[in-house]
Amino acid sequence: MEFSSGGGGGGGSSGGDPGDGSDSHRRKKRYHRHTAHQIQRLESMFKECPHPDEKTRNQLSRELNLHPRQIKFWFQNRRTQMKAQHERADNCALRAENDKIRCENIAIREALKNVICPSCGGPPVSEDSYFDETKLRMENAHLKEELDRVSSIAAKYIGRPISQLPPVQPIHVSSLDLSMASFGGHGIPGPSLDLDLDLLPGSSSSVIPNLAFPSMSISDMDKSLMADIAANAMDELIRLLQSNEPLWIKSADGRETLNLESYERMFQSPNTHLKNPNIRIEASRDSGVVIMNGLALVEMFMDANKWVELFPTIVSRARTMEVISSGMLGNQSGTLLLMYEELQVLSALVPTRQFYFLRFCQQIEQGSWAIVDVSYDIPHQESQFTSSCKAYRLPSGCLIQDMPNGYSKVTWVEHWEVEDKAHIHRLYRDLVHSGLAFGAERWLSTLQRICERFACLMVTGNSTRDLGGVIPSLEGKKSMMKLAQRMVNNFCSSINPSNGQQWTTLSVLNEFEVRATLHKSTDPGQPNGVVLSAAATIWLPIPPQIVFNFFRDERTRPQWDVLSNQNPVQEVAHIANGSHPGNCISVLRAFNTSQNNMLILQESCIDSSGSLVVYCPVDLPAINIAMSGEDPSYIPLLPSGFTISPDGRPDHDQAGGVTGGDGASTSSNTGIGGNSSGSLITVVFQILVSNLPHARMSPESVTTVNNLIGNTVHQIKAALNCSTS
Repeated sequence: MEFSSGGGGGGGSSGGDPGDGSDSHRRKKRYHRHTAHQIQRLESMFKECPHPDEKTRNQLSRELNLHPRQIKFWFQNRRTQMKAQHERADNCALRAENDKIRCENIAIREALKNVICPSCGGPPVSEDSYFDETKLRMENAHLKEELDRVSSIAAKYIGRPISQLPPVQPIHVSSLDLSMASFGGHGIPGPSLDLDLDLLPGSSSSVIPNLAFPSMSISDMDKSLMADIAANAMDELIRLLQSNEPLWIKSADGRETLNLESYERMFQSPNTHLKNPNIRIEASRDSGVVIMNGLALVEMFMDANKWVELFPTIVSRARTMEVISSGMLGNQSGTLLLMYEELQVLSALVPTRQFYFLRFCQQIEQGSWAIVDVSYDIPHQESQFTSSCKAYRLPSGCLIQDMPNGYSKVTWVEHWEVEDKAHIHRLYRDLVHSGLAFGAERWLSTLQRICERFACLMVTGNSTRDLGGVIPSLEGKKSMMKLAQRMVNNFCSSINPSNGQQWTTLSVLNEFEVRATLHKSTDPGQPNGVVLSAAATIWLPIPPQIVFNFFRDERTRPQWDVLSNQNPVQEVAHIANGSHPGNCISVLRAFNTSQNNMLILQESCIDSSGSLVVYCPVDLPAINIAMSGEDPSYIPLLPSGFTISPDGRPDHDQAGGVTGGDGASTSSNTGIGGNSSGSLITVVFQILVSNLPHARMSPESVTTVNNLIGNTVHQIKAALNCSTS
């Protein structure tokens, strides 16, 4: 220990003369260290009396030739040190006790799994056989994944594929029929889908196998190369984050794009990673405040499953292929991952971006992290990509900085080289070529909205506007929010399915084309059977905000819902999940229908990049289960809905402006897409064709889907006064 000659202890003087605070006095302080004899005498006295009185301190000071204040502060520091040691010992004891209890808990759970019925010797039967069947289906799905994994490992060593077990016939679920006859829960009769005819010509060839991920065998040399690539990418990202003009150019609407000439001079990068000279460069930067602490964001970004949960509207699929370096425990600094990812725009008209990449996390300073992504080529794998878009991700990522009250400031950079093997559809050409479709603004606005949703999920107070008293508790609110989140995730994954399905054009009408795909649904939490997904995209000369309000408002729902037969709809429960009033969950009930036991679960969400309105019919017993706070994972969902995005065209491209349904000129900058005055609307329907596993899409079903989408589009245009657009 060191003490000043003025008598202070513990790293500085305390209680000295008034002039002790002056700079000249601090420069004259002299420090010295206690001798071994002094420390030994003080320690022996501390064992006898940790709190000596003034008389004892004076006696010690004379004996040890120390100032009384030095004695006083030594004992204070020693008591503080002992207290910290005792607290550490208590923490260790509590941690050991916690580990012991956890082990006992695991043992009890394992014992409960092995409980047998005393009468029949089998497992105990639950009262709810419906959810037991769904739970068994989920377990079967996990077992099939495990079988595929083991088979691939075995095939690697014996040199030939392992034949797998034949598929098990799925169990018929009769408690919730989402076929066309009752779709939407409105009880509106419709034509049945003929399941006995063959597939449409060309439909069978549109199904491709799942992307076969390679079995990774990464050498130390490969890992060293990956580490070098990641380190160089991190250096480039930090320079991109910290630089301003002339490297970054800010447009009139505040959007930051990269000055390519300044970039090439600064980094002296090679001309291109892609060989086609007709590549496009997309580069943008954005920053904002997020309602989540930095470390929590870092943990979610470095977990592939949580990464998809954060960005369901952008990331259709993500997987960690290999952990190259595990980094530091507790803050992910130094973690290096090899990952695979598919990025999407929520439309069947825009191809996905498929690529392998390295993700590297580094803590810059206390409370500040940088995460960089950079594409990494794996030999012989690009040939398996099905997308007509070839994309290379140059160093991109984000800087996460902790702020007070659990907030974070996030600065995001996106930098791409893109080669379009086929022309982008005319409706999305402006949006994609402008860089908005996969730009930094879309990532950041989506992150802000999702983090607001997580914050609402964690709120302990009851923030619901429960119109009918149907959500009795906070647990019920959380269960409903989880159910709605799964519905939105299911909807987003249906637009660009990752199960090898490709869209087939069913018909090309005057103003839009209808595309469809047929796939067998075996995922947990979905109706078991064959599902038909159909989608069409239209353009309307109306700002996205107006279109979004039209779809989410239950009072205008009869104007576009062709299955409601123009019956009014009432909102019976409402849960806010964001600061914007459009970010909410609703439970709707249709009047004057024959199916009073069906409700509609709807979630609407909006941010600066676009919006969604997703809905799904759910039977009353299932809604009651969720509202009571029970686990909603086994409730089957088959959602439909709308995606709304700006068209990417500036106002001056749409001469004269067009008047929207509310009489407001849409040439003004009122949409959520910045300067965009028009909207791209994708209509998506999912229909359970049959519970049979080998049902076929017939001409009758094609006619039904075309009529359903065509009538919906017609009613939307009529309601918004856009019939002639």
